[in-house]
Amino acid sequence: MSLGFEQAGFDVAAAVEIDPVHACAYRYNFPNCNVLARSIVGLDALDLKWGAGGIDRVDVVFGGAPCQGFSLIGHRALDDPRNTLVREFLRVVVELQASYFVFENVKGLTVGQHVRFLNELVEEFRDYGYQVLEPWRVLNAVEYGVPQSRERLFLIGCRQGLVLPDYPRPKSRHPNSQCQLFGLPSAPTCAEALSDVPDAEDYEELDSDDEVLIGDWCPETAYAREMRCCTTDAWHYGQVRIWERAILTASMRTNHTHISRRRFLETPPGTVEPISRFYKLSPNGVSNTLRAGTDSARGAFTSPRPIHYSAPRCVTVREMARLHGFPDWFRFHKTKWHGARQIGNAVPPPLARSVAEVVMDALGGVPSHVARPTQLGDPRVLAMGMAEASHYWGVERQIGRRDRKSGAKKRKQLEIERERVALSEGYLGA
Repeated sequence: MSLGFEQAGFDVAAAVEIDPVHACAYRYNFPNCNVLARSIVGLDALDLKWGAGGIDRVDVVFGGAPCQGFSLIGHRALDDPRNTLVREFLRVVVELQASYFVFENVKGLTVGQHVRFLNELVEEFRDYGYQVLEPWRVLNAVEYGVPQSRERLFLIGCRQGLVLPDYPRPKSRHPNSQCQLFGLPSAPTCAEALSDVPDAEDYEELDSDDEVLIGDWCPETAYAREMRCCTTDAWHYGQVRIWERAILTASMRTNHTHISRRRFLETPPGTVEPISRFYKLSPNGVSNTLRAGTDSARGAFTSPRPIHYSAPRCVTVREMARLHGFPDWFRFHKTKWHGARQIGNAVPPPLARSVAEVVMDALGGVPSHVARPTQLGDPRVLAMGMAEASHYWGVERQIGRRDRKSGAKKRKQLEIERERVALSEGYLGA
């Protein structure tokens, strides 16, 4: 969301991130932003303003606070202890007297009994003098220039008396949609997003590292050119970063077995591989929703990255970033686990930018280009583990060790192959 708001012309003054590893990636990509590597719980508004350089006025607070508690019997959903971070988001908006706020969350909050939770949140904002845009909307990233179908709730509000923004109008349509959607252009396809990315399989260096020097290139498709920042317009109103264009980053290889590769090859594009349940991208379609995988408390498994549409392998972290709308200068933690989590938990920047643009319009702001290029941070922070990152920020280790002992027994490849054959024979028999 920070990148999208920056591209819309906002100065992102401060960011709060409890995970020290993710905070390191944030500091690298946003070196001019003050990063507070701590929990938002109990963070005083004055401390937040001081951390943001002593600012007086806050135009907008945006965030995606997790809300995991939906016990609706006998008490208010907003009072559930597991929804503490949502209440903290509300508190920070009020204490900072922010003119506007943008709250992002999963689509599930709008379904069934969870709607009560949303109603309570809206009422609380009203009690504190904020008006909320209703009815709330679920936005799909594919309608905002992203080659991925990803639905997320956005709750937008402002202080009473200010101009309430409307939701951003769609800018694109699903490539496979029969409806022309008011003449909108098609969203970028997987092939348009990935066809120019060098194949990680061609570089042995990517067995042990996530980057390799290969030389600069400028692709043919409009979307890929924007991700490569081949034109000045590709930066929008964001800060131009000084980056090494000749280095392919976030591309550590995955060592699949021959059995897995054969299954991947046999899977038709646009379908799910029946054993791994991985989705295989279609070159003429868009990606399924990219997920973050599990955290350390639930086994720390890498996110289920989709299968490449033409290569018998899962996509790399860089290819995930392309499918999410992150430009190639943007970097992630060197490991596939952390890197994939950082993408899967993020709002696609083009979608965030579209939301930020309507807030900017309501503010009456006139965005301007930043004249001076920005040097990215120290890349060494992208290789820090949890202990080193915690020491770097001077905080106690709040995230548990990576523990794959989730109780699930990993099956051997031969067992999986027998299951595949059994499934095949079952299909033939039917």
